[in-house]
Amino acid sequence: MSRFLIVLLACALTAHAAEPVAAPKAPAKAAPKSVVIPPDLNGHRTIIAPPPNAAPVRIAIFEGTGAPEAGIENVCARVEGLTGASITRLKPEQIAGGGLAGYDVVVFSGGSGSSQSKSLGDAGREQVREFVRKGGGYVGICAGAYLACSNFSWGLGILNASTVSNKWMRGGGFVESEVTVDGAPILGPVEGVFLVRYHNGPILKPGNRADLPAYRPLALFRTEVAGNGTPVGIMVDSPAQAVSTFGRGRVFVSSPHPENTPGLEHLIPRAILWSAGKLREEPLPPSLP
Repeated sequence: MSRFLIVLLACALTAHAAEPVAAPKAPAKAAPKSVVIPPDLNGHRTIIAPPPNAAPVRIAIFEGTGAPEAGIENVCARVEGLTGASITRLKPEQIAGGGLAGYDVVVFSGGSGSSQSKSLGDAGREQVREFVRKGGGYVGICAGAYLACSNFSWGLGILNASTVSNKWMRGGGFVESEVTVDGAPILGPVEGVFLVRYHNGPILKPGNRADLPAYRPLALFRTEVAGNGTPVGIMVDSPAQAVSTFGRGRVFVSSPHPENTPGLEHLIPRAILWSAGKLREEPLPPSLP
């Protein structure tokens, strides 16, 4: 081999060795899984019966930061079954500008209660309080239940309730719940326990506001989710749903998510009608001897 060829070969080898070696591609992150809800979760039973026919109800639902589209859609799907009911999405600025006038009920769905509050701002929060104070209804689901509480600086303070622990990220799952004696006139008589979807909802305890009435638990958790180092035992026997009044208005909160739990599709419609003053509480029949 000539000296010229040897030099060329050495240069080629040197150049190849200097080329950067491509790093192996990191595996693509799997898309977050949506919640899989078994259709036979409650044995294909209708746990909460449909509400009786009622007068038309005009519903506003908060649409803004802290309220994901899926939660709004779940509530809207439940409202479709209410005869004569209409539901309108209202932006935070519309609420702050007095947009709740003319509605019977406002709904705050799941998401983030503090983000919903921040999105409303001082003016929006006061508009919601004034709406309920003057006779409007309030339905808060998970984040909306947090928003109603009276122990947060950012809360509406329309429910005399606090949260048991500031460790709120308990996780999600399906937990057992049971309707109370106070709950049956609103939710209907239900025997035994049933399952409901839970995801980081508030664990409620009575608040210390002397100017607000005590809440009434309508259903109680009988089992719990307690992940991420959250306190164990505090969820069992705490309210799953509760009601109270604020001024002339009515407040209904739900810690879990009945709006997309099989068998509980009629629970939020009943909540809406009760909050609007359009669902008569049916007394329990006298117990048999």
